[in-house]
Amino acid sequence: MTDYELKVYEELQTWRKKVLKQSGLINQLSKKAQTKVNGMIPERAHKIITDSIKNMVKATLIGSNITTKKKQPSELSLFKRDEILKEKLTSYRKTAVIEGAGTGAGGIFLGLADFPLLLSIKMKFLFEAAAVYGFDTDEYEERLFILHVFQLAFSSDDKRKETFHIIENWEAEKVHLADMDWRVFQQEYRDYIDLVKMLQLVPGFGAIVGAYANHNLLDTLGEHAMNAYRLRLLTHQPQDY
Repeated sequence: MTDYELKVYEELQTWRKKVLKQSGLINQLSKKAQTKVNGMIPERAHKIITDSIKNMVKATLIGSNITTKKKQPSELSLFKRDEILKEKLTSYRKTAVIEGAGTGAGGIFLGLADFPLLLSIKMKFLFEAAAVYGFDTDEYEERLFILHVFQLAFSSDDKRKETFHIIENWEAEKVHLADMDWRVFQQEYRDYIDLVKMLQLVPGFGAIVGAYANHNLLDTLGEHAMNAYRLRLLTHQPQDY
């Protein structure tokens, strides 16, 4: 193991503690309130929302897979892969900020358009991350891993811990996974972003909120994506380095 890999290993331990740490009181109360509201929504409405997000995500997965350059030089070091991903994150973050400011400035109608646009930016970034670290997204299990990284980034405490366990033990856990629980997937994501995205719908104020929120959401996704793939490489593919 190189000096850089040892440094990354230490960073992964810090990241693990951060992921498994309990959220603050405000976030816990917010989650409880959102869970109560979700319980008041008719089942038919839940099904419509779940199916809509499921179809949206699957369409984004197909599009992202087609447009992602999958061939990366196999001799790249972990340091070089990290640097490439950081550059890509900077680019995608800028795109997300511009998109958030633009849709936020338009008030409620353009604000509603932010959801699918931001989702597509996030998914495309995850496909790029997989390619950077040498994983083939033509394989179903790799697209399933991408969805788990997404869920890890945007979930409540309990679901985040559960998802981290799956990612940390991916080779053993993947054989038990046929598909995502789409109801949980969409509800966790909605609960995570609901408050800030509702503020984005306020005319005039929405542009600032949209830009700031999208910047932070991409940062969160970038951190979890980089560390999830680092973890897989250092744990399961040490021969590559």
